[in-house]
Amino acid sequence: MTGIPIRDSSEGIWDDGEWISWEWINSQLYAQELQEEFPHASVEVIRVFEDLVQAAQTYYESTGRFLQIWGELGELYAEIKFGLKRHQPGTQGSDGRIGNDWVEVKTISPEKGSTTAFVKRAGNFNKLLIVRINEDFEFQAKMIDRKMIKKGTGKGAKIKWDDHD
Repeated sequence: MTGIPIRDSSEGIWDDGEWISWEWINSQLYAQELQEEFPHASVEVIRVFEDLVQAAQTYYESTGRFLQIWGELGELYAEIKFGLKRHQPGTQGSDGRIGNDWVEVKTISPEKGSTTAFVKRAGNFNKLLIVRINEDFEFQAKMIDRKMIKKGTGKGAKIKWDDHD
């Protein structure tokens, strides 16, 4: 059924007249876990995300340099974790929508010396999603209402990770 050869009875189970490998069963269980953790995306897109994170981590471990893909990883995380429907590339004002909310995504990378994100005040968004990636390539996110961003006169606002729950 799965196309995976069974060399030994400990490598699978016999069910309904055919062998099913533990590898295939475990892959199905893992796919279910992924869907539970990231309910807004297909398993294929989630696995692409995992592959990109793994590639960035492996590159860093091999070279001591970070791949500069933080913004894309942050937006992809927002897509699979929160259901962000991204705009076409180059769309001004926000990165996409979650339900009826226009969302701007900002990513704090592990190479950044602070936990502060910078966002343009002129953007067309009512929610800000800050995605934080730590040195172990683990992801966290905080959704902030635009009204929680401090008023100011400059073109941008600095938002500190620790200032928001």
